[in-house]
Amino acid sequence: MGIFMKCWKCFFILAGLILAPPGLAQEVDLRSKSGESLSFQHGSVERSYLIYLPEDLKPNAPLVFLLHGYHGRAKNVMKMGMNLLAERHGFAVCYPQGAKDLRKRTPHWNARLKLSRVDDIGFLSELARELQAKHKLNPKKTFVCGISNGGFMSYTLVSERPEVFKAAASMIGTMSGETWKTRDSIKPISVMQISGLSDRVVPIDGTMSEAGGWGGAPHQDQIINFWKKLNKTTTEKVIKVSDQTTGYRYGGGTDGNEVWYYTVKGLGHGVPRKQKHGIDSLALVWEFFARR
Repeated sequence: MGIFMKCWKCFFILAGLILAPPGLAQEVDLRSKSGESLSFQHGSVERSYLIYLPEDLKPNAPLVFLLHGYHGRAKNVMKMGMNLLAERHGFAVCYPQGAKDLRKRTPHWNARLKLSRVDDIGFLSELARELQAKHKLNPKKTFVCGISNGGFMSYTLVSERPEVFKAAASMIGTMSGETWKTRDSIKPISVMQISGLSDRVVPIDGTMSEAGGWGGAPHQDQIINFWKKLNKTTTEKVIKVSDQTTGYRYGGGTDGNEVWYYTVKGLGHGVPRKQKHGIDSLALVWEFFARR
């Protein structure tokens, strides 16, 4: 996975928050706004996360998980702008912290990778349920999105825990080889993908190395076709966002499910920006989740 080390600036990490006991909701809110890490006990392992709770958050509000990439920092992800969207639209955001992998001791998400034994599926699912209960958040509107390795993990979570995470959005990630291999067990659910056509870290053509368990899935177009077929989508809308960016929205699927696919010409392994590429990636992700 040396290519990841070379592109460390493209990845992001998450940090954590300690679940406050009943009666300390105000303290939790203040600590979240200051970016202080909280902890969560998952089995015998103490994990961490950050949370942002907008003021006057209504009961039964949505919950969005934003997962960092390989070799990142959580506080960086929290500065990307999702908090502003949460304040504006009334949802909570959780920024979990990835644990270290076996090879380079690098923070990561174990999307059924060979370089990890970390139970991130269990950790993130249990953390979601804990936050739903503690902050009276909506179990039917809990979503997961991620950058790069976080995008891999988002696919894995909705593939294996659709009862917890109701939709996924991957920004410059894709499905891991193992998650793709077990695709026959996946149930219909809404997914979104943003891909750079010049990405050499997570190539759109499916040629990513299988070392460590990353590669193994095909061209992103084929992956999107799989999700379209799985969700039995019946409509297609093509959106020319800019000279660089084109969006494909497939709707009318099972239970109203949708599949969104945005491609960006000339984009390498980085999150698209509105000024340069015509899309505000996080705002687009929330627009997608808000329809669920």
